[in-house]
Amino acid sequence: MPLKVLVKGAGKRIGRAIAMELFRKGFDVAIHCNHSWAEAQEVAKECGNAPVFAANLANVDDIRSLFSEVRSKFGLLDCLVNNAARFSRFSPLDITEADWDFIHDVNLKGMFFCCQEGAKQMLKRGSGRIVNISSLGGIRPWAEHAHYCASKAGVIMLTKALAKAFAPAITVNSVAPGVIPFDNENEDERIEKMIESTPMQRAGKPEEVAEAVHFFLTAPDFITGQILAVDGGLADR
Repeated sequence: MPLKVLVKGAGKRIGRAIAMELFRKGFDVAIHCNHSWAEAQEVAKECGNAPVFAANLANVDDIRSLFSEVRSKFGLLDCLVNNAARFSRFSPLDITEADWDFIHDVNLKGMFFCCQEGAKQMLKRGSGRIVNISSLGGIRPWAEHAHYCASKAGVIMLTKALAKAFAPAITVNSVAPGVIPFDNENEDERIEKMIESTPMQRAGKPEEVAEAVHFFLTAPDFITGQILAVDGGLADR
């Protein structure tokens, strides 16, 4: 039987690549989105008409309803990929409480409650795999993204704590993407400077992040609580 996996934020970008990679590798994929319903439907078609579930991950009641619906319509989860996140850029002197909450409500609070609900289903099966998408910004400080960096650093520590809490039945690991530009983002001067500083001398591809996620979902269960930076070596510069 194929493993059942829910990919959060799978309508666009890295989430889309993850969903498609896992489908190609034989997983039974379910797609989550919030506002990107049309895009998620397109991804679902490319993933064998996978089911699509919509939910606002800033709301804990929505999260619980999401996982209840997934269980009833898709089945108990074997795997969960927490990819959905928010991103914004502000000087720390200008960040408001609303700006802070906008990021942390999804990136950290929402991720925790998704892990909680996913783990409850996996424990009924007796095993499971969770992969949390963090960021290079959780490893290296970015001056105009203090609120975002704090949320992703929180994801990294959350991953380590839950790996201990959910062991031995469930592994919890994190993939931390580096520079993965989309559309015209590679024309951004900041992005260009980061690429120049990357030892591999190029930007990353969403498919490379997806391959790292697949590794954690199929790796030996002795690998847990780990952070894998997919960043061309930039984290160590």
